[in-house]
Amino acid sequence: MFGSPFHNFERHSHPFDRFSHSFEKRSRMFKRGDMKFVILDLLKDKPAHGYEVTQSLEERFHGLYSPSTGSVYPVLQLLEDMEYVTSSEVEGKKIYTITDGGKKFLHEQEETTQKIKERLWGWGNAKNQEYLQNIRTTMNYLDEIRELMGHIAVHNDPAKIIRVNNILDKTLEEMEIVYREK
Repeated sequence: MFGSPFHNFERHSHPFDRFSHSFEKRSRMFKRGDMKFVILDLLKDKPAHGYEVTQSLEERFHGLYSPSTGSVYPVLQLLEDMEYVTSSEVEGKKIYTITDGGKKFLHEQEETTQKIKERLWGWGNAKNQEYLQNIRTTMNYLDEIRELMGHIAVHNDPAKIIRVNNILDKTLEEMEIVYREK
């Protein structure tokens, strides 16, 4: 329906559908099962609570990626169920410690763990600060777009929404071209 404020996006169920599947396959940061290796590797250095694990990961990615508690805590629970970590309550916080079984598993899977770390830390350890700053700037632009879109939407002006959708559709098409460049 052309008169809809969202008419530009109706040709795709989601604006990113035209390329999201190939992007997810090629660019997903953590592949299935990677997180358990990364968390065990962090815990081998010292016991930590879930928030510290999250913070350690964010530091390794220079603030460009911060795992959600919804991704960290289930893995910690899985590792505990597998008896690779134990937890104890200290000052109201659950502290996780790697077990001998977890250390043995990590040692047996050293090659896998190393490959995961090289892939992930390579992503997080950009070669220069200018590159990192450019990524932060891009993320800030996205935050500003989201905030501005909220202000525009409040005015309930379908014509403005259509204009914004046209701008974003063109921008997404250009970004897709950049993404697909070799």
